[in-house]
Amino acid sequence: MNELLKNYVAGQWIAGQGAGTTLSDPVTGDALVRVSSDGLDLAQAFGFARDQGGAALRALTYAQRAARLAEVVKLLQSRRDDYYAIATANSGTTRNDSAVDIDGGIFTLSWYAKLGASLGDVHALRDGKSTALSKDQSFSAQHVLTPTHGVALLINAFNFPSWGLWEKAAPALLSGVPVIVKPATASAWLTQRMVADVVDAGIVPAGALSVICGSSAGLLDQIQSFDVVSFTGSADTAATLRAHPAFVEHGARLNVEADSLNSAILCADATPDTPAFDLFINEVVREMTVKAGQKCTAIRRAFVPQQSLDAVVDALRAKLAKITVGNPRNDSVRMGSLVSRAQYDNVLAGIAMLREQAVLAYDGSAAPLVDADPAVAACVAPHLFVVHDPDNATLLHDIEVFGPVASVAPYRVASNGERLPEAHAIALARRGQGSLVASIYSNDDAHLARLALELADTHGRVHAVSPSVQHSQTGHGNVMPMSLHGGPGRAGGGEELGGARALGFYHRRAAVQASGSALDALKQITHLPAD
Repeated sequence: MNELLKNYVAGQWIAGQGAGTTLSDPVTGDALVRVSSDGLDLAQAFGFARDQGGAALRALTYAQRAARLAEVVKLLQSRRDDYYAIATANSGTTRNDSAVDIDGGIFTLSWYAKLGASLGDVHALRDGKSTALSKDQSFSAQHVLTPTHGVALLINAFNFPSWGLWEKAAPALLSGVPVIVKPATASAWLTQRMVADVVDAGIVPAGALSVICGSSAGLLDQIQSFDVVSFTGSADTAATLRAHPAFVEHGARLNVEADSLNSAILCADATPDTPAFDLFINEVVREMTVKAGQKCTAIRRAFVPQQSLDAVVDALRAKLAKITVGNPRNDSVRMGSLVSRAQYDNVLAGIAMLREQAVLAYDGSAAPLVDADPAVAACVAPHLFVVHDPDNATLLHDIEVFGPVASVAPYRVASNGERLPEAHAIALARRGQGSLVASIYSNDDAHLARLALELADTHGRVHAVSPSVQHSQTGHGNVMPMSLHGGPGRAGGGEELGGARALGFYHRRAAVQASGSALDALKQITHLPAD
């Protein structure tokens, strides 16, 4: 029988009870490892992390905690090949796609290590400048941020077992808050291995970093008032979490990043003979195929001027036809598999639903899989749809197929000079009811600025691309630690990363009202971080 991965809780490695759940190679179907959280003493696990891990972390300054993060970065970098092997076997990703997860996670961790070093040897932060409360200015208020005396429970999705861990854990640990991570079962191996490497190296204090693999049953029952929970997953699961007494009755914090229908807009000036058109085409294809489309930020809806629809579809077809699908161990394969056969079934069901209201313009399944048995492998080829009447379509704006699937829809270009030519496209993008990201493509930087503000109220991030940044732009779907990750409405209403802003979720804000002398003394033992 395959190895049963142990959980790390209360400073100990503990195997769950029972046979557990088997994780399989999504390409070959081979059994890999097993996970189980049955029988764990969750109260002890959370209590140890909260009391022992939290106290040890808070005893360190921001700079000292940052130094620990930097050590973690060096360790993870030294074992990248091991992580790549696990990602290929457990997630079915090509090496380039694994890099998005593994190297992206390590980069985010290193960025927060550098940020923490700049915060200095203090234990609290100032939030803004002091404000006078009296006419003679002898009595003032200063807002401060101190680490919450609780646990950060991180409930992550299957698509980013590395980045999903570190983009949450980095700001939490830097803030002085212990972490318990619950990775999605299907891809838990990589998360467990990374945590094991860090724990066994003794880099962080006992109880500062724990991992529970298997069922999430009972986890929320352990959450107390000053704990925080960060969740990435479906909107349906998020709704269930929000109703839990931990949040409704005890006031614990919950941050949600849920599924969303992200958009790309080809601006009216980006005609087929311009550089912006090519940038748009390249990005849509990339977002459809990186990690087999299993990214919360992937482009699901592409809005293009009516007069450019045929040219866009033809260009997308030509590029998608070059995508080889199959076993990621074969160097000729450009796109690997979905994470599991269950996800394979979900994607096929979503494709079938889209066909009810859209025209299938490209179906890559006609080409055979490379080094993979279609009866076993969880491989789905790219599918491109066209929705000719997006105003009356419903599924286009309601269903996210979490795979290599996107829809193109035309918009009417406004002729009124006082309106943005893309006003119709903006309205269509907003029908997603809140998204993580929208990208816009134009040859005019000034026009992109105006359009970005129109989209900002319903999107967590607006990625504006012109030929002037074609070599430096970071990509529609790439989440950078300096920029906000999250989105309003359907996207969950949460916020992650965004530079120093990420630390706010793991701190408690209070107003200190005191004399000028007292606040001057306060300034000597705190730091005012830059945005």
